[in-house]
Amino acid sequence: MYGAIPMRIGSMSNAINGGTIDDIISEAQAAKDAGYSTFWSSQIFGHDAMTALAIVGREVPGIELGTAVVPTYPRHPWVMAQQALSTVAAINSRGDGGFCLGIGLSHQVVVESMWGLSYAKPVRHLREYLSVLMPLLEGQPVAFQGEEYRVMGGLAAVGSSRPSVVVAALGPQMLRVTGQLADGTSTWCVGPKTLAELTIPTLRQAAADAGRPEPRVVCALPIAVTDDVDGARAKAAQVFAVYDTLPSYKTMMDREGVDGPGGLAIVGTEAEVRDQVKELQSIGVTDFNAGIFTSDPEEVARTQAVLAEWL
Repeated sequence: MYGAIPMRIGSMSNAINGGTIDDIISEAQAAKDAGYSTFWSSQIFGHDAMTALAIVGREVPGIELGTAVVPTYPRHPWVMAQQALSTVAAINSRGDGGFCLGIGLSHQVVVESMWGLSYAKPVRHLREYLSVLMPLLEGQPVAFQGEEYRVMGGLAAVGSSRPSVVVAALGPQMLRVTGQLADGTSTWCVGPKTLAELTIPTLRQAAADAGRPEPRVVCALPIAVTDDVDGARAKAAQVFAVYDTLPSYKTMMDREGVDGPGGLAIVGTEAEVRDQVKELQSIGVTDFNAGIFTSDPEEVARTQAVLAEWL
């Protein structure tokens, strides 16, 4: 393990959007067997992430499970809290590996064009959402009157406990709200320069100003140990091309000074990849979610061997 501050290594589920629940369980078991600290599931157009992870937690105890991330707009914060607490209770029943609730706003094109909802005030939405969600997760009654949410009441999920909550916050305003009200951030398509200059200092300052603990910084990036760097970057650009079309991610990549997702990928020889992962740790990333995108068995094995140095 490198550095004075440990950095945990996690893996992402691929089966959540194209496989069965049994496939997801197998992925989680493989992550645990490999020594990974965390196993994460996205929430896109496949299985419901929390439902799947509640089952995974009963089958594969002893590894932290997390969502990266569940969109907020389709779920009232009361419903989000209730499902999260039930997921924790299911995981706790077999030996607590822990659960991290990662939430995010999704994107304007999804919220408005697919779900038919308004994306007019995203910062206000997040502030009000967390103002309702966090007390409910802590077992406290809510009496909140906002522009978007007006909520009275509380929840009691027997056998549960409060999960940690991270937010897919990218811009300065979203990061400040996250630092004030949540436990940290979960990023994708955000490179080390942006993390060091914007994400981490903004989040830390907001948390400090609010008297909250040092925030968790969960960073996910494509990664592959390979001798063909140009080929790997071209493949990453192809595999993750959709993220180059989403304005919030595009803004982060422009800020980083890279030409799309291929430029963000952590690729190269063992030494080069090791140095890039060490850089993430040195700037304050607490959790690295390794998006191994190569399908070459030798490259997969080489990548996993480098990541094992942090386990």
